Amino acid sequence: YCLVPLLKMWHDSSGNASYRCSMSSSADFSDEDDFSQKSGSASPAPGDTLPWNLPKHERSKRKIHGGSVLDPAERAVLRIADERDKVQKKTFTKWINQHLMKVRKHVNDLYEDLRDGHNLISLLEVLSGDTLPREKGRMRFHRLQNVQIALDYLKRRQVKLVNIRNDDITDGNPKLTLGLIWTIILHFQISDIHVTGESEDMSAKERLLLWTQQATEGYAGIRCENFTTCWRDGKLFNAIIHKYRPDLIDMNTVAVQSNLANLEHAFYVAEKIGVIRLLDPEDVDVSSPDEKSVITYVSSLYDAFPKVPEGGEGISANDVEVKWIEYQNMVNYLIQWIRHHVTTMSERTFPNNPVELKALYNQYLQFKETEIPPKEAEKSKIKRLYKLLEIWIEFGRIKLLQGYHPNDIEKEWGKLIIAMLEREKALRPEVERLEMLQQIANRVQRDSVICEDKLMLARNALQADSKRLESGVQFQNEAEIAGYILECENLLRQHVIDVQILIDGKYYQADQLVQRVAKLRDEIMALRNECSSVYSKGRLLTTEQTKLMISGITQSLNSGFAQTLNPNLSSGLTQSLTPSLTPSSVTSGLVPNFSSGVETNSLQTLKLMQIRKPLLKSSLLDQNLTEEEVNMKFVQDLLNWVDEMQVQLDRTEWGSDLPSVESHLENHKNVHRAIEEFESSLKEAKISEVCEFKI
Repeated sequence: YCLVPLLKMWHDSSGNASYRCSMSSSADFSDEDDFSQKSGSASPAPGDTLPWNLPKHERSKRKIHGGSVLDPAERAVLRIADERDKVQKKTFTKWINQHLMKVRKHVNDLYEDLRDGHNLISLLEVLSGDTLPREKGRMRFHRLQNVQIALDYLKRRQVKLVNIRNDDITDGNPKLTLGLIWTIILHFQISDIHVTGESEDMSAKERLLLWTQQATEGYAGIRCENFTTCWRDGKLFNAIIHKYRPDLIDMNTVAVQSNLANLEHAFYVAEKIGVIRLLDPEDVDVSSPDEKSVITYVSSLYDAFPKVPEGGEGISANDVEVKWIEYQNMVNYLIQWIRHHVTTMSERTFPNNPVELKALYNQYLQFKETEIPPKEAEKSKIKRLYKLLEIWIEFGRIKLLQGYHPNDIEKEWGKLIIAMLEREKALRPEVERLEMLQQIANRVQRDSVICEDKLMLARNALQADSKRLESGVQFQNEAEIAGYILECENLLRQHVIDVQILIDGKYYQADQLVQRVAKLRDEIMALRNECSSVYSKGRLLTTEQTKLMISGITQSLNSGFAQTLNPNLSSGLTQSLTPSLTPSSVTSGLVPNFSSGVETNSLQTLKLMQIRKPLLKSSLLDQNLTEEEVNMKFVQDLLNWVDEMQVQLDRTEWGSDLPSVESHLENHKNVHRAIEEFESSLKEAKISEVCEFKI
């Protein structure tokens, strides 16, 4: 192999042998011997005895003596060279076809199908991505021109061609055709090989050898020192594939199999992962496999396997499993975190305490501002790691499980964002609602303190007048006390409305405030009764006052409770303008109900009004009171009843739908019946007026 300079066919009829070297002059593979003649040597170098290396007189001498031009040793050398040419031809043909199939072309006979130059131009176009001109004719001139176009293109790409002319390819010269294809393989496939640890002075062959050594490092009993004998047993091929796809090769089986079995298994598995079967087992399982064919196939393995980009990020074959486990752990943690918080964000049971709800809302804002950004960065890190692993996933080294793609993470992330938006949408109005209830509760607390202070002042003033009365001195604080009570009753009316809003809004301190308002109501009623008792002892009800009181009641009834009673009566009696208030009565309809979708700022009374019947005079006769005191209490209760009805009627509305209108109509009928029944009490009061007048 290394002894034979390539031959160009004999074509000179005079017997002069002319030949040209068919080898590519690539610096990477310039390992051919110098075939200069060594005349005068006692022991010529191997190959020097071949006829075309002998001087002309030596060749003539052989013919004259009737001997064969080739001796047995020379024929053996030629036979070996011929076998290698066959392997190269088959390997190169398959290599060409794997590229020509991209343009739907095919080569059957390498020497014949490149002669017209069309397939050669198509091969260069596929390899380079460029478009080359070509002649469309079928004459020899057109064929020579097409081959020359291909050769000129290679020269423009700084591909060095030695002694290869267009007519060599057009004439189908085997040696020179193989040399041209090998030159193309060197330039377009092997010269681009780069490997970690390479030096600048390394040839492409040396870089490929270094890559093979790195890929098979650590495999017991496997060493790569060349591209010939080291590959015969097939273990190197299997080791390289196992390095990148350990799931496809069992190295224990490889260690005990035959050479042919190992080679067949390696070529079969490589074909499954996209490497064309350029070689057959019998091509390699020989004493000295063809180096160029082995290099061509190994470079195809190099191209097929993932590589760390030069100067960029990447994952080497040694780190794939570690990085894949890291990726899965990151995805699992992030998915669990997302799903946990989706569940949390979907919770709609909020506390009724404004302070607790505000804290919950602030917690949400803190989560949004402090926890979401780091998780977004973590999600981006997962995407970057996936990009590095993607080439191994596509290669088949990693099996991507369902739910582990970055798109799956984005779907889960989208669910979290939607859940957060919905939670904020639910939290914000709830915070505003409880803040409004808190303001109402604060107002009730504040006004209750004011009311308690006024009641205290009223009691002190009443005690002072009581002492004056006992001393026989005219009392002085009656008007002041009446003012205090009136202010407290006005505050109490607002308290009734506010407490109902708090109850309907499920305010957490609503029951406590109801009890406090009820206590105020009891204190006001008690103070009113005390005032009535104290001041009734100090002044008798005159006939004129009785007439005015009854006249005021009649006038109020006639005016539809639109006006208050005669202010002249306020100096004699303390008016009661507040209905009975207890925790149970608040919820039973004495104040507006705002639940079940009715707006809290709309004071609609959707329940039947509770109408108290006025006291009968007969119910006061057994209280050991004088006739005058009975008459005064009786008239006072009538006045209170009128005021209560006035308050309820002032709150009544028309209604916004059929059920509410019907409810208001029923209330109106009840009021009408109550007023009709009230006439009997009014008649009784008039009778008392007549009796008093007669007396």
